[in-house]
Amino acid sequence: MKKRSAGLIRAAISNVIILVLGVGMLYPVVWLVAASFKESNTIFSDPSLIPKTFTLQNYVQGWKGIGIVGFATFFKNSFIICGLSVIANVIFCSLTAYAFARLRFVGRKFWFAVMMLTLMLPTHVTTIPRYIMFRSLGWIDTFLPLVVPKFFATDAFFIFLLVQFIRSLPKELDESALIDGCGKFGIYMRIVMPLTMPALITTVLFTFLWTWDDFFNQLLYLNSPAKYTVPMGLRLFVDSSGMSSWGPMFAMAVLSLVPCFVLFFSLQKYFVQGITTTGLKG
Repeated sequence: MKKRSAGLIRAAISNVIILVLGVGMLYPVVWLVAASFKESNTIFSDPSLIPKTFTLQNYVQGWKGIGIVGFATFFKNSFIICGLSVIANVIFCSLTAYAFARLRFVGRKFWFAVMMLTLMLPTHVTTIPRYIMFRSLGWIDTFLPLVVPKFFATDAFFIFLLVQFIRSLPKELDESALIDGCGKFGIYMRIVMPLTMPALITTVLFTFLWTWDDFFNQLLYLNSPAKYTVPMGLRLFVDSSGMSSWGPMFAMAVLSLVPCFVLFFSLQKYFVQGITTTGLKG
């Protein structure tokens, strides 16, 4: 009886700690949403989460954007870049992972080790060489530097994720398919791709979130406001002289969170399944 009571007390304490941490992590988001409905001159003077004066003007002004470019253009650009990046990573990272996990070729272990080493290479080390290369190709101020590298399976993290998942699949499935006359690419399309769906959905989710939130690369390669993405559009509301449009910026920041929340919660089941099963090795 005493052990049961002690267990209940420990469980209650753990739940309270988790609840406090959860509230602490959610508070900035709740404050952001509340601030987006306040008048700009009361955002920082009124600490309450409940606006004294409820207004939608911040959303109206924010959607108009800055100057002649509206925020709808920024959303469109972000969706284009994210969509192409997701398609490229799903197709080419899965093809590369299939080759490393199932095919036998000369130097397979060496090239897999080289790919793993790229995970340890800081991104900023390659920033200047990449910029020089893309500038020589005339790709500056276009979406190409942000999208084209994805078509060459440059995201080693997703390759590793998919390799681990594919290795957990029984090799007998491949052998049965070969007996039935299925080729290597047919095995990839008809067996590997359907069975790795949880890992592919994890790739979709991470690719979308990381590309959507990417600010540095977009700032580096995009110069025209008409080609700006959501993170760069939010930056336009901040004026170094102190005349920042906080209300519209917070309103558009709230809208920028909507696609991420919708995608995450709609794919949450597959995301958890992909993460929990990726570490298994057949």
